[in-house]
Amino acid sequence: MESNELNRKMEDHALEPVPDSERQNWLSLSWNTAGIVTTLIQLFLGALVAFVAGLKIAVIAGVFVVIVGFLMGWGVGHIGYRKGCSSTLISRTYGLGNKGSILASAIFGFMIIGFLAIENALLYKGFLFFFEIQDTLSSQIIIYGLMTAAWILLTAFGFQLVVKVSSVTLIAFLLVLLWMVVDIISQSEQSFLQAMTFGTQLPAEAIAAMGLHDDTDKFIFCVNVLIGSAGALALVDGDFGRYARRSRDIGIAALAGNISMSIVMLTIGGMVMFAGMASIVDYFVSVRGMEVAAAQQLALQSPDSIASAFIIFGGVIGAVLMVLAQSKAQVLNTYSGSLALTNLFDVAFDWRPGRIVFVVLANVIGLVMLYGKILVLVNAWITILGVMTTALAMVMISDYFIVRPILGQSDISEHQEDTVNWSGVISLIAATILAHYVLNKVQPVEFFTSAITVLILYPTLRLITKR
Repeated sequence: MESNELNRKMEDHALEPVPDSERQNWLSLSWNTAGIVTTLIQLFLGALVAFVAGLKIAVIAGVFVVIVGFLMGWGVGHIGYRKGCSSTLISRTYGLGNKGSILASAIFGFMIIGFLAIENALLYKGFLFFFEIQDTLSSQIIIYGLMTAAWILLTAFGFQLVVKVSSVTLIAFLLVLLWMVVDIISQSEQSFLQAMTFGTQLPAEAIAAMGLHDDTDKFIFCVNVLIGSAGALALVDGDFGRYARRSRDIGIAALAGNISMSIVMLTIGGMVMFAGMASIVDYFVSVRGMEVAAAQQLALQSPDSIASAFIIFGGVIGAVLMVLAQSKAQVLNTYSGSLALTNLFDVAFDWRPGRIVFVVLANVIGLVMLYGKILVLVNAWITILGVMTTALAMVMISDYFIVRPILGQSDISEHQEDTVNWSGVISLIAATILAHYVLNKVQPVEFFTSAITVLILYPTLRLITKR
């Protein structure tokens, strides 16, 4: 009996609807939607857009992305709530068809496992920095091995354990983060007002080289950087929406996640780097023996700088914050990655070994990415992956909220899965190509192009072929 219960928890309804008895309220869901985005990467993206555009413009762009991300997340999350299935399973019925959902699993799986790999690398470099150890093969085996074992164990036993891990670590992270922000600003030469109102920090020639000539260009830059994470979060909302008791529960959770990502992390990331930049540069110059120009470039070159900032200012407490920030996100990345892989192998190969196999496989793929050029590919493709995820979310939303009511299929039990829904596949591919390659110079906010393309093309194609 105990063995059956353990197997049920580990499987976590990966290929079936979540029963009503296991549905959760908005608070349980919000621990996850907020937990997966409160990371060093999002702090770095916040610092990046704030330094390019100034904090005011960056926050305005963040508010816009919150609105868009919330609507997309609630839309996909509502479908997850109604159907009781993860986002990639949803795409079988709404948007892509049974075999077509392989495309959804490939896009979402590649992106979410890519984040798993990137954040593993961030933690690893943070540990090297804190303990002042060399990057050797033995260091890699020990540190990556321990991290991977932790993510597998904390994700293996399903939604309930994931909620507990994310709730405890999120609360601890936010408390430590608040203390660190106050401490960093109070130690700096900047006031809180200055840290909350600073303008563009990059040289004018650097801004011009990026093709940014006015505030509108800076706003567009910020939106394009931030919107990809909102698209990925919308699909995560589908994964957690299957556990919602009511539609508004996942709606609140989607809003909490987007506010945490595009306002809280953005603002704090910008403030920390603005107030702490002088000390970070001084550390690299005095302790690491770097030239000032090289130290300044390194500070804004990658998310490593955020980890360095917290460790430089906070020591042990900063290292604890780094671990709290990344560990909860890694558990949630592994969880969603395992669901995407479960659907992929079920549809593509009719292979159902159990979700725990895909928990392990997601982490193995993440490790492989670190040692090849795949991680470089993830970084290079992060913008287009963002366009793909937002287009995918819009295809599912268009099917559920526009096409199905027109066809008179309001009852979810009436819906039939196509082998491949070519209307959805074509719309997804067309939206991505038009937004990222064809119209990006004419319409630089790529989300607008992809969303409008899907909203026009998908209903048109689907209604023509179904009538």
